[in-house]
Amino acid sequence: MLSLFKSKPKLAELIPSGYVDIHSHVLPGIDDGAQKIKDSKFLLESMIDFGFSKVITTPHTMKNVWDNTTETIKNVHYLVQDELPELSKKVTLNCASEYFLDENLIQLAQQESLLTLKDNFILIEMSYLNAPIQLYDFLFELQLKGYQLVLAHPERYNYFHSNKKEFTKLKKAGCLFQLNLLATVGYYGKNVAETADYLLKENLYDFVGSDIHHKNHVAAFQNKVIIKNHKTLEETMIKNMFFK
Repeated sequence: MLSLFKSKPKLAELIPSGYVDIHSHVLPGIDDGAQKIKDSKFLLESMIDFGFSKVITTPHTMKNVWDNTTETIKNVHYLVQDELPELSKKVTLNCASEYFLDENLIQLAQQESLLTLKDNFILIEMSYLNAPIQLYDFLFELQLKGYQLVLAHPERYNYFHSNKKEFTKLKKAGCLFQLNLLATVGYYGKNVAETADYLLKENLYDFVGSDIHHKNHVAAFQNKVIIKNHKTLEETMIKNMFFK
């Protein structure tokens, strides 16, 4: 007798063929992601196994924490390509950055060209403790500089969970939303998963990202999704082909 309840799929099973990832931390030794070249090799091999065809990796740029620059990121990117030439034949590896949204980023944008995901698209993140007081001023300033803003993992900002109108306000202010895939399996907790499900239901996501840092993230791709809107999730994953 067939079960009346179809089991939810594993996250790895939902990755579309030729998937393009726009958020990860696979460059070694420059943030809280891969620490050594062997870690980069493991992460990239795992992403290839999942069906990733292109990885735009995004090391953190955060003043006094991860003081990365366009030069430091590109130098490590070149190092990985040189050290792992066989993987370069299996997956396209590009680099950008995940920029922390604060006054320093505004100054940085005025001094140099930021590393983009594509064209003028930059990946930004906020503090997990609270949104910056000048949030909308910062967004406006970056857009004045000509950047299109992709906000990383909005579902993880707990201070918005009880005020979901803020998500709509951010969208109207020009932010595109990038879902962290692991939110859909409950990796960051129940509340984050529920918020991700809400944002999927409201069709507020534009793109997705793996945000892979280490082997525990890789292992979590074998977990089953716990969200209801996994069909919308699949449709959102396909939108990443924009960055091919």
